[in-house]
Amino acid sequence: MCTTMIVTRGANVDGSMIVTHSDDDELSDQRLIFVPAATHRKDSKRQIMKEDYPFPRMVTDKRGPGYNTPGWPSTKPIGSIPQVKHTYAYFDGNYGIMNEHNLMMGECTNGANYEPEFVSKEQAKKEKRAMRLFYSSELSRIALERCKNARQAVELMGKLIDQYGYYSTGETLLVADQQEAWVFEMCALPDEQYHSAWVAQKVPDGDVFVAANTFRIRVINKDNEDQLFSKHLFPGTKKIGWWRPEEGDLDWLQTVSPGEYAHPYYSLRRIWRIFDRINPDLGLSPWVTDTYTTYYPFSLKPKSKIKLEQIFDLYRDHYEGTEFDLTKGIAAGPYGDPHRFVGPYDGNQNDNSEASGYGAWERAISVYYQGYTFVCQARAADVNIPSVANGILWFAPDVSYTSVFVPFYANSSDLPWSFQNGNTRTFDRESAWWVFDFVANWARLNFQRICNVDIVPLQKKLEARAFDNVAKTDRKILARPDHAVEIATQFGIEHAGEVLENWWHLAELLIAKYSDGYINKPAMDREYAVDIGYPAHWLASTNYYQGPISYRMKP
Repeated sequence: MCTTMIVTRGANVDGSMIVTHSDDDELSDQRLIFVPAATHRKDSKRQIMKEDYPFPRMVTDKRGPGYNTPGWPSTKPIGSIPQVKHTYAYFDGNYGIMNEHNLMMGECTNGANYEPEFVSKEQAKKEKRAMRLFYSSELSRIALERCKNARQAVELMGKLIDQYGYYSTGETLLVADQQEAWVFEMCALPDEQYHSAWVAQKVPDGDVFVAANTFRIRVINKDNEDQLFSKHLFPGTKKIGWWRPEEGDLDWLQTVSPGEYAHPYYSLRRIWRIFDRINPDLGLSPWVTDTYTTYYPFSLKPKSKIKLEQIFDLYRDHYEGTEFDLTKGIAAGPYGDPHRFVGPYDGNQNDNSEASGYGAWERAISVYYQGYTFVCQARAADVNIPSVANGILWFAPDVSYTSVFVPFYANSSDLPWSFQNGNTRTFDRESAWWVFDFVANWARLNFQRICNVDIVPLQKKLEARAFDNVAKTDRKILARPDHAVEIATQFGIEHAGEVLENWWHLAELLIAKYSDGYINKPAMDREYAVDIGYPAHWLASTNYYQGPISYRMKP
């Protein structure tokens, strides 16, 4: 249920390669875990874990202290593959994020025609079926453990799918390094010989790519040097009757997927919105003919080169200023709240075949169920930036609109415990996620006022301070390159601590300031609170004007 982007170096104002991702699954495990580099014994095995999202997503002592969660039983692996001698350090979430060599990953889930459960090696042998060990989560982690560049990662993940099989939903992984960016898409096939399929396509330098819960790769051309694909793709889809060569080229999306999630425009509206914001001169329409439209290109060039702050802002979008503006209308309530809660009448958000048909809300880029958002930045070579510190992960816990992007150098040797800790089912003051979640929920008391007056000004101040602090830290690392990892790690811990201290102070301020529907004065101010009331346009939509204003019987 995620939105993910690539901004290539030629599309970025400072030449950085960017990969972004919003993990839109609020009650999953929202921890950002540091997985250290490791050296492994000869003939050892790398365990494969089943995709799992509730806290804790996995419990193991094989991936550093962050995953060795006290009080929980160890996760039982569903299989294993041969381990390599050395694995790289990386940041991990519900999917792999970024490693010490600035290899970056983004993700979104897609509908697929066939979404089977995993099949272990033992099951496969016993039941004479194809083995299905991999989902995108473990694929992305193994690629970050073993690869230094994007093409290497794509080829490795493809080989793993071909050899060990794929299960569950369709998936898109964005894979990039400082030079090159690829889109890698995968699904299962209902055949025991041709069990799985994947395709990959390179994003042209200078372009921006967006995916939002629908496959984005279309026609597969065997002669296209910028495309790679599974050995199972053509014979497998032909055998099961999904693709007929006599009918023309193989269109990946149309061949393996029912299209968008949940309801029409669940995916395509977000793709339109980002493309339209980065290049409004194209005049792209928000309306298309069907779920398999080819109207929106694979990628496009922005009108002008993009800044990091603009990427943050894209993830805070509710279609403001358009006909789909979620801050407007009666559903936004009196205070312009853009959030629309999902109910049982909405059907299964993860399966468009079960859409209820009763109605639907527009699916915005920023939604109440965002668990975290990140922007991976691999900066271009620059005399003012030490090469050992080119990679930065900007991580915003909870809903991006009411959160702060906090920077961590990719070559850090650890992360703050507050970011590696926290169960979304139990309030915890030691967890970074919880303070941002609390503020996001409290803001709904008077959304526009609290955001515009209290949250956004502090958000902008802290993000501006982050840019300044990164520049200062770059200079420190340049001056002391032998201590680069130590300096980078300490910066991440100290800066994150400062952000959380500010955000907890904001949380406590909001509790008192907006208690009982008022704007309450500070503790040392003896003046009475201010009545807020409701805006006239919203009052007009209620029965306020039919209320009792005299003692006479109404006619």
